[in-house]
Amino acid sequence: MEKNEKFAGLRHKMVYFQLIGRDIKDTNVIEAMEKIPRHLFVEENYQSEAYSDYPLPIGMGQTISQPYIVALMTQALGLRKEDSVLEIGTGSGYQTAVLAEIAKEVFTVEKINSLIIKAEKVLASLNYVNIHFKNSDGYDGWFEKSPFDKIIVTAAPNDIPDSLTRQLKNEGIMLIPIGLAGRTQTLYKVTKTGNKVIKKEICGVAFVPLIKEEN
Repeated sequence: MEKNEKFAGLRHKMVYFQLIGRDIKDTNVIEAMEKIPRHLFVEENYQSEAYSDYPLPIGMGQTISQPYIVALMTQALGLRKEDSVLEIGTGSGYQTAVLAEIAKEVFTVEKINSLIIKAEKVLASLNYVNIHFKNSDGYDGWFEKSPFDKIIVTAAPNDIPDSLTRQLKNEGIMLIPIGLAGRTQTLYKVTKTGNKVIKKEICGVAFVPLIKEEN
């Protein structure tokens, strides 16, 4: 079996068993994750594990989330093709690619410069033209491009940053994990309605911390 055929087979099994076999029903999410070569977003020595049901290290103390969590968060966003999405934590760029397959535009922010350079290179090789990159503190979001229809945060702060809720459109949705690293964290779906912010618990998760730059 050729290497590409091997990865295609692993990718199909990932989608069938880890996503469809659980509670992922959004066809846009399923089709995106069936298409995107996840193994390109990890180091070569981890490529054979890229479609396994657990996170993997990507360097600089960061990880690529397990496929199910990527699918779950994307499905919970309820993405539409006309949406503008802010992603906090580019990381490997894999979640970015999933968003870009579905939404109109993705604005992704990453504090670690070496990670965003690598992610931008991989995503460019896959011909994505609707992704915009910013090397900056995730707590700041991307105010100049706001408001956003959807926001997804892929690292955990201790609480929901007001700076990010302010960048959501009315009736916008944010997916964000809350809690200390190494302890129980909770994934929340946050909906902004007028002056109200409504939080709904999704599930327990484990993410790296969202680090705020000290002035």
